[in-house]
Amino acid sequence: MSEQLEQILDEIYDAVLDGDANATTEFVHRAIEMGAPVDVVLNEGLIAPMKEVGRLYEEGEYFVPEMLISARAMKMGLAILRPLLAETDTPAIGKVLLGTVKGDIHDIGKNLVGMMLEGAGFEVIDIGVDVAPEKFVEAIQTHQPDILGLSALLTTTMRQMSVTIQTLMEAGVRDKVRIIVGGAPITDKFAEQIGADGYAADAGKAVSLASALLGVA
Repeated sequence: MSEQLEQILDEIYDAVLDGDANATTEFVHRAIEMGAPVDVVLNEGLIAPMKEVGRLYEEGEYFVPEMLISARAMKMGLAILRPLLAETDTPAIGKVLLGTVKGDIHDIGKNLVGMMLEGAGFEVIDIGVDVAPEKFVEAIQTHQPDILGLSALLTTTMRQMSVTIQTLMEAGVRDKVRIIVGGAPITDKFAEQIGADGYAADAGKAVSLASALLGVA
């Protein structure tokens, strides 16, 4: 790898870490113009700094606002790479379906989880908020994800997670996905009680959990 390319990758890394979307897109474009391999730009320029963002969050040096702006900068860079990645058949490390359960319209946490998962190399399909159990069944049948992420921010909608999992069982698709749950009122104990495969307290832990469930941690 040329010294010039290494410098551009460092610039992308720093731009994502700083949450500078404009600089991220500028340097990603420049790297592509230089003929940089798309997978190298993805892994070293975009995914690597998001791992660092997750670490900084875990250590209390970054908070949700910093995570959000870094994730948005990464997403801008990823938008440039996505058509090129499709051409090169660069595989995602897994496919995750996300949704907020029926009766709940909160989506900030879910959106952050989605951006962090994309930053880690996952393909993410977000089907929105207030999602009925039957819609989750349809989406699983259509998209065939490896992991289903259920979000709920209200204690009054927690029960919908259990209802959703029960509906998946009745439809015969529960065993086709690993299920992770999250949201302010959710706990490890609750996740275990409803038959989920894991609980993530925040976006960084959701990435770690999804990676571990697919054996790519």
